[in-house]
Order: sequence, then structure tokens, then C-alpha cells
Amino acid sequence: MFFPKLRRHAKWVFVFLALAFGVGFVVFGIGASGSGASLGDLLRDQGGNNDSSISVSDAREKVEKNPKDAEAQRQLATALQQDGKQDEAITALNRYLQLRAKDEDALRELAGLYLTRATDLQRKAQEAQLRAGYLTAGSTFRQPLDVGGDATALQDPIETAISTSANAAVSEAYTASQGAFKQAETTYERLVKVTPNDPNVQLELAQTAQQGGDYAKAVTAYEKFLELAPDDPSAPIVKQQIKQLKAAQTTTASG
Repeated sequence: MFFPKLRRHAKWVFVFLALAFGVGFVVFGIGASGSGASLGDLLRDQGGNNDSSISVSDAREKVEKNPKDAEAQRQLATALQQDGKQDEAITALNRYLQLRAKDEDALRELAGLYLTRATDLQRKAQEAQLRAGYLTAGSTFRQPLDVGGDATALQDPIETAISTSANAAVSEAYTASQGAFKQAETTYERLVKVTPNDPNVQLELAQTAQQGGDYAKAVTAYEKFLELAPDDPSAPIVKQQIKQLKAAQTTTASG
């Protein structure tokens, strides 16, 4: 394997390297997009506080009594995650980080929740795209609609409405997923300020930016990773990704 042995927070490095080098390189037409576990599944397995000693209702009660109790906000975020309420957990973690802005684990956890949201939204976009294709598949074989005389309508207005609605659903889910990737990227940028010399954080930022389509930011973070850890076992692959990302940028600019 390409992955370095456990260093600090290496479980997150594994997730993001697995994403980029094994699963997520559809942007370059490399690798397979369908591998057993999704990114969201990996993040749910890897991230989060495993303290199950408090329920959501008890945690909410503690927060209501003292909204500025950082530990209460943290416990609420954990309880909400364990209860499958990821969006509410994001809100609670953000409130916690307003009180404890430099908590590295909480920042990583928040980024992981945003990435889980992003991949869920990507899945919804893919499902909406498949549905759109299914609903409009008949148009390929259907004869033009006869509207009288020698005139024909090239497309059934009902079919047009269905297609428009389906495409809007695809666009909405895709836009939302890109927004979640951007929120994760911003969270990692906050973490970089807290731990500027941690190469793993740079690597996590690079993978997140890449998945969100911010290739310039990804290249910068990859290069910073190489500066901080030039002898890391993953360095050759990181260099390859930089090369491919720069090529993608050039292609986009010339297109």
C-alpha cells in the first residue's frame, strides 16, 4: 500500500488517500467509481467522538441551561451524530468551535461531517441524473408530435417539463454538494492555521479541495505537504497527483 504508517491523525490521512488514489479519481477518468464503501461510510466509521454516555435529550437540556458550556455543546454534537442527525451535529460543532476555536479534533470532525454531507448530496445528484435519463429515455425513439397540417412539434411539452424538473433536481443536488465540499475545505483551512506544520493536515486539505474541484488550492496544499514531509512514502503519488491536477487546470483554461 501507499499509505504511511500511523502518525498523528493517520486515520484521516488513510480516508483521504483512499478517496483520491483508490476511489475518487473520476475527474481524471482514472480508477473505478463504484467501490463497496462510500466516502461518507468511511468518514462515519473513522470520525467522531465515541462517547455514548449522554442522550440527545440530556445533552440538549445541558445546552439550554448554559449555551456557553463548551463541553455541553461537544456532548450534544456527539449525541446527535450517534442519533444520525448529522446536520444538527454540524450546527452544534460550529457552536462548540465558537467557544474552543483551536480544538483540532473538533475541526477534523466538522470537516468530516461536511464531507459526509457532500458525498450524500453527490449520490442524490447521481440518482437524480439516472432518474432524468429514465424519464426521458422514450424520446429517443418517439416520433415527432403531429400538431396539424404539415407541422410537427419536435418535443412533447409534457416531456419537456419532466426533463426540466429532473435536470433542476440534478443541478440543485450538485450545487449543494459543491457547497459542502467548500465548507469542508474552509474548515481544513482553519485547521491549517492551528497546526501549520502538520503535513497530514495539508494532505487532508488537498484531498478535500480536489474533491470540491478547487484544483489550485489542492496543488498548493499538496506542494506544502511535500515541503513538510519530502520523504513521506506517499510523496511519489502526491507528485503524480500534482502533475495531473496541473494538466487538468491547463486543459480547462485552454477549453
